[in-house]
Amino acid sequence: MSATASREPLLADVEAVDFPHLLAQADGGDSAAWNRIYALLYPDLHRIARSQIRRQTCSQLSPTSLISETWLKLSAAHLNVTSRRHLTSLIARAMRFVLIDETRRTLAHARAHGVQTAGDSDSDSEPDATIQARLERLLSLNRALDGLAAIAPRLARVVELRYFGGLNEREVADVLGVTERTVSRDWRKARAWLMASLGEDAGNADF
Repeated sequence: MSATASREPLLADVEAVDFPHLLAQADGGDSAAWNRIYALLYPDLHRIARSQIRRQTCSQLSPTSLISETWLKLSAAHLNVTSRRHLTSLIARAMRFVLIDETRRTLAHARAHGVQTAGDSDSDSEPDATIQARLERLLSLNRALDGLAAIAPRLARVVELRYFGGLNEREVADVLGVTERTVSRDWRKARAWLMASLGEDAGNADF
């Protein structure tokens, strides 16, 4: 996971917005408030989505469709969001679920039809088996992350925010309300635990 230290923290350009008030309006059923939140978040959502699409080279989702599916998943959950930090954390989790759902659908289609797992013409030189192995590793990582969440929730959230949410350490620290040093330490611990859990797949992990 790369981190761009010179970039401003996530949503820094909307810090002046009264998010608690806006979120309270949205939670009360004000669709205009949700639309306002979406408009404020969109530039950073698109940046995160682009990062995730680049990592998942087999993905058939565009950044726009990934954002749309993520937002639909959130809006259907009837969330009681209390802060921008809370919302950012939920967005990262929802994006993780969208990516994992797409991975499962892609693998199921490949197994059923025996065809290449993605329609990306740039991947023609890459064997189908290699693409499928990469998708399988993503599912293995997802299962391992669930295991980590059961014993160390904050470490799992750090991975979720960094790997699936595309945030750097400074942004993760802001969302979790901890120091960057804590995030860095948690990331090392989480990565070591996940690599041990992944076993043979750890050598090919891209985190």
